[in-house]
Amino acid sequence: MTSVTMTVNGKSVSGEVEGRTLLVDFLREGQGLTGTHVGCDTSQCGACVVHVDGEPVKACSVFAAEADGAEVTTIEGMANPDGSLGTIQQAFQDHHGLQCGFCTPGMVMSAAALLQENPKPSEAEIRDYLEGNICRCTGYHNIVKAIMAASGQDVSAVAAE
Repeated sequence: MTSVTMTVNGKSVSGEVEGRTLLVDFLREGQGLTGTHVGCDTSQCGACVVHVDGEPVKACSVFAAEADGAEVTTIEGMANPDGSLGTIQQAFQDHHGLQCGFCTPGMVMSAAALLQENPKPSEAEIRDYLEGNICRCTGYHNIVKAIMAASGQDVSAVAAE
């Protein structure tokens, strides 16, 4: 067993983990942060995206011990301090960027990373950035629209597909 300590959503957390414990399991089972989803176990779907030291990572491909000392942000950390939805989360709701919701946490976390890098991405840039996130329900159009709206862009002219 290995001791790990990290800051998760602004709070210091510690735990004992086996060397093979994945970050997604540490967050879900060890910390009760079940918003980070396990979709494929092969880092293909992006449902488990979290930020580690400000960078988006697929938590199913990172060992918890690798995040020792890191600052981790999960979907739960994207809400406003009062618990209301954050800007990106609200845009997903307002623009129907989700259906079943399973992929949504990873999409929101990826969108946050994109907007940090590129505050006003084009539709093509958003689609390219989300290549590592799979949604089986929406067809991506409203997800792209939500991300554009979260960036402050006018989406009224974005045509429906």
